[in-house]
Amino acid sequence: MSVDGEARRLKDEADGPGWEVDPDDEWGVAVITTVGRQLKLRREAVGMRAAEFGAAVGYGEDLVYKVEGGKRIPRQEYLERADEVLEAGGLIAAAWEDVKRVRYPKKVRELGKLEAKAVEMALYECHIIPGLLQTAEHARSVIGAAQPPYSPDDVERMVAARLARQSVFERSPAPALSFVLEEGVLRRPIGGTMVWRQQLERLLEVGRLHNVVLQVMPMNCDTHSGLDGRIELLKFPEGTAVGRSDGAFNGRPISEPRHLRILELRYGTIRAQALSPRESLAFIEQLLGET
Repeated sequence: MSVDGEARRLKDEADGPGWEVDPDDEWGVAVITTVGRQLKLRREAVGMRAAEFGAAVGYGEDLVYKVEGGKRIPRQEYLERADEVLEAGGLIAAAWEDVKRVRYPKKVRELGKLEAKAVEMALYECHIIPGLLQTAEHARSVIGAAQPPYSPDDVERMVAARLARQSVFERSPAPALSFVLEEGVLRRPIGGTMVWRQQLERLLEVGRLHNVVLQVMPMNCDTHSGLDGRIELLKFPEGTAVGRSDGAFNGRPISEPRHLRILELRYGTIRAQALSPRESLAFIEQLLGET
């Protein structure tokens, strides 16, 4: 690709959806405003105009003003190129560690923090494939089907946040992860055949990990203890835990031992009613063969 072509690509990506700052996210606004101010001060200190700087890093002048004004989240490539052009010695590039979190909605960041600390995670999901197991295209199809529809910016922001949470599979030491999915959900080809095949392949890939137990609740089960809805349990190194269920405690997060025992009982019963992990993977393989 030519230099001009690469510059156009970067500009198109930077102007794409999902990189606006959420005005209701106070922490995010503060981070992007601070980074933008630092970029502007450094640019002015070396005597570069916005148009000149934009040309040097491969972006348009209008985007430079948006980033410096705290209106646009800079991509990692933008910060790295700015660091080189302004000879910042890595200080600007290092801002990406904070900047990248701003793309994710506040609630997702908070959930991600809990998941990052958990040593055990258990999740029963009855309506969709859990976000931790979704491919990018499947997540985009699920989020994009909401009514009223999200804006393209919000869709991309939510997809990025969902995929970022999947770093839990890369942790060391690995947490113990348990998932129970409904057969009906696995039979619904969200996003079309190719997207669905990729999603089923992803489930098989994750289900074969040594720290993951993945089970399927069959439709022909005549006793089902999960009809009240989704259940999630997170346990932490110090012995504490937090849980939530759509059908208990008004859907609020709970941490009292006596309440957690109720959710643990329900989840344990659901696991006992579901197919075994080996049977579940064989079932998903069968579905994949049928698509």
